[in-house]
Amino acid sequence: MEPASRWYTSQRLKLHYLVWGDEAKPPLILIHGTRDHARSWDRVARALADRYCVYAPDLRGHGDSDWAIGGNYSIIDYALDIHALGEAIGRAPYVIIGHSLGGGVALQYAGAFPEKVTRLVTIEGLGGLGWQRERRPAHKRMRQWVESMRELERRQLRTYPTIDDATHRMMEANRHLSPELARHLTEHGVRPAESGYTWKFDNYTHAGSPYEFNMEDARDLWNQIRCPMLVIWGRESWGTRPGGPPDLSAFHDYRAVEVEGAGHWVHHDQFETFMEQVNAFLGA
Repeated sequence: MEPASRWYTSQRLKLHYLVWGDEAKPPLILIHGTRDHARSWDRVARALADRYCVYAPDLRGHGDSDWAIGGNYSIIDYALDIHALGEAIGRAPYVIIGHSLGGGVALQYAGAFPEKVTRLVTIEGLGGLGWQRERRPAHKRMRQWVESMRELERRQLRTYPTIDDATHRMMEANRHLSPELARHLTEHGVRPAESGYTWKFDNYTHAGSPYEFNMEDARDLWNQIRCPMLVIWGRESWGTRPGGPPDLSAFHDYRAVEVEGAGHWVHHDQFETFMEQVNAFLGA
């Protein structure tokens, strides 16, 4: 089964998404993480396409979607794009599954438009340890952000001579990947360059923000979510919080699951376990 490619527009950007399965079935949206792409969901999409019509976007600056002029890649921009996607599909409300950044985007969207989401799965989507650091003065944050943005202007995407070289880098980033899955992710995640291959994502997706993570605002948004939620994280993830599970007190109807033998990419690292949890949550 191969997905169909489609396009929509958000904030004057031409954005790409994939469609898996029969559109007469209930709609489900998959949202990938930072510097990833829609085809990273292939196994999940195939496993769900018997019950759902699955929509998987390439976020702005990723995959086959446009890069943002000026490098605007904040979580609110991505949430706007998901709202535009939902309007383009025209089939609300949706089940949404998001990974990492995509999980955070799903939470933002569901908090702003709770009536448009029926069920939500967030994989490693609570923002890591960012809100636990000591607050830095605004003038230092602003100076660091300006300097980092100027540095990104000079940065060039790394070029790999062959697909094998890029695949090796993919496996360095996630030691849980099988060679076959790493190759698949790489083939869909690179584009030809003058002397080999480069990743499809925009360098500016590395950009930070002069504004710190605002837990008060985040909790307010999260508190608006009324649909059932499944919160998943990997025991071996670099985002694992010391002292146990994350603080989920802002949510109402949720199930929390820590997956053994999985890092940040739970849906890759422990696919069968992940699908068991998702199927049980969705009532399969």
